[in-house]
Amino acid sequence: MAVEITGTYRPGLKMDIVHGPSEAVIRTAAPVDNKGDGSSFSPTDLLAAALGGCAVTTMAIWAEKEGIPFEGASFHVEKHMRAGPRRVDSLPLRIRLSDGLTGEQRAYLENVARSCPVALSLLPAIEVRMVFEYGVVEG
Repeated sequence: MAVEITGTYRPGLKMDIVHGPSEAVIRTAAPVDNKGDGSSFSPTDLLAAALGGCAVTTMAIWAEKEGIPFEGASFHVEKHMRAGPRRVDSLPLRIRLSDGLTGEQRAYLENVARSCPVALSLLPAIEVRMVFEYGVVEG
């Protein structure tokens, strides 16, 4: 199934990006270190956010199917850039889950996160380090 996404350039190195099915709009802005004002997510910020969101959402889908508690899960990702050519270099991702999971549930969900569609779509040149923390749940 294809999803249509459109974008319109706005002055000041900004884009309005529209998700076709929902008509939700995201405005991106070039980052300060690349001639922008940093007033919103940059396109590469969205890549980092997509990785964290995809990993946790995919875990939630499988946790629900398997009856694994998943309330309060969260993520923290950092985007590190490099030059020559300018690109995302690494995406260290920390996923926080509740402490009440068995070793088997933890291993299962960690494998699911590492197999999310965004993680599988990233080039091997982008270093993705997923770290899982248990007992640290944000409410």
